[in-house]
Amino acid sequence: MDLAVSQLIFGIIGRWGWLDGSIIFLAKFLPYLMGLAFLFFVFQVKPWPRKIYFVSFAVLSAVLSRGLFTEIIRFFYVRPRPFEALGLEALLTNNDPAFPSAHAAFFFALAFVFWFFNRRWSWAFGIAALINGLARVFSGVHWLTDILGGLLVALVAVLIVNLLLKRFSPDKPRIISEH
Repeated sequence: MDLAVSQLIFGIIGRWGWLDGSIIFLAKFLPYLMGLAFLFFVFQVKPWPRKIYFVSFAVLSAVLSRGLFTEIIRFFYVRPRPFEALGLEALLTNNDPAFPSAHAAFFFALAFVFWFFNRRWSWAFGIAALINGLARVFSGVHWLTDILGGLLVALVAVLIVNLLLKRFSPDKPRIISEH
C-alpha cells in the first residue's frame, strides 16, 4: 500500500507549482498555526485549576507520544523516508527515520487531549493533524503508514496520561465529608 500511494504521489508532485506550494505550506507551516490555536485555547480555559490540568495533560501526552514512544520505536526500527527509498526528489527532506511520524504523534496527541475538554476543538485539531500528515506524505517525507503509526502512538500516550491524571481532574465530582 505504501509503495503504491508513494508512486502515485511522486507522479503528481512537481507538475503544478500552486499544488506543490500548498503541500509545502501545509507540511511546514500548518503546525505553527496549530500551535497558535493551542495557545489561544489555553488562554480561554477557565478557571485556573482546569487550565493547569489541561496544559499538564497536553504537555505530558505530547512528550510521551513524540519524545518517548516515537524515539524508542525509531531506535529499534529505522525506516527510510520515501524519497530515500525510491531515490526520488521530494518537496521536503528530512534525515530522521520515517516511522512513526513525529509530527503526527505530536499533533494527534493534542487532538486526543482536546477530546476530554472540547469536542469541537478536538475535531478541528484532528482534521488539521490529518491534513498536516497527508501533506507530509505528499511532500515525500513520509509513508502513509508513518502517519497512521503516529496516530496510534498518540492515542496510546493520551490514554496512559489520562489514566495517570484522572484522579487530579478539577472536573471530577468531589465527595464531601459528612463530619
